[in-house]
Amino acid sequence: MTSILSKYSNLTQRIIAAILGALFIGFGLYYSQWLYLIIFLVICMITQLEFYKLVGLDGMLPLKTFGTFTGGFLFVLSFFIESGMLDSRFYMAVFPVSACIYLIYLYRKKSLKPFRGIAFTFLGIIYVAIPFALLNVIAFSNVTYAYELILGSIFILWANDTGAYFTGVRFGKRKLFERVSPKKSWEGSLGGFILAMGMAYTISHFTNVLMPWQWFCIGVIITICGTYGDLVESLFKRSIEIKDSGRLIPGHGGFMDRFDGLLLSAPFISAFLKIF
Repeated sequence: MTSILSKYSNLTQRIIAAILGALFIGFGLYYSQWLYLIIFLVICMITQLEFYKLVGLDGMLPLKTFGTFTGGFLFVLSFFIESGMLDSRFYMAVFPVSACIYLIYLYRKKSLKPFRGIAFTFLGIIYVAIPFALLNVIAFSNVTYAYELILGSIFILWANDTGAYFTGVRFGKRKLFERVSPKKSWEGSLGGFILAMGMAYTISHFTNVLMPWQWFCIGVIITICGTYGDLVESLFKRSIEIKDSGRLIPGHGGFMDRFDGLLLSAPFISAFLKIF
């Protein structure tokens, strides 16, 4: 796909990839909970592999394969538990699986600083896999599978990103967080907020899984947390001096670049839905 779109400008690639991605994810979420499981399991594992690859560029040696396996295991386990197919006591299985990370490093002779590798292996699980696993909490927060909750949250996130991007390019003057991301502006953030709230308003009129005020609250959460999620990833990339987390998505970079806002938003959205 990247080679096919390479003849277009970056903006055109960005728009085409976004439309195709939205259609693919939207269809998968709508079609069945099993297709949702497969699609987001793949996204979770690719994103986690990207994280470990980038950490490796900075001289760290995390357990890429086993760390990603543990993250995928956590995602699948949370799916079956939140859907009611397994009892919540099976969450305890995560701890012995994660503890194997210590044992692997114990027998890994070539690792000069094993606890740095252990720390970054766990960070990949915490930073990437847990937020993706919390999507299952969101999807099944009304007991039965509700694709509208995941799709709506993603659309609000993308609306925020789109509004921030185009408003920032056209009107951006006051820097939001210049030390971490010089291109982000307060004007862009305001444009992202307006478009995100407009998307939340639209979604509330086409779905009945949540009250309108709940969608607006999710819109506020995503606007704030999505922006901070993007800044956190920018801080991470700046620390290892790279521009994009990957090249798998034309015009967008890698999966971390596309879903960074979701990584910080998912914990807050799931907490909000569980409490309110």
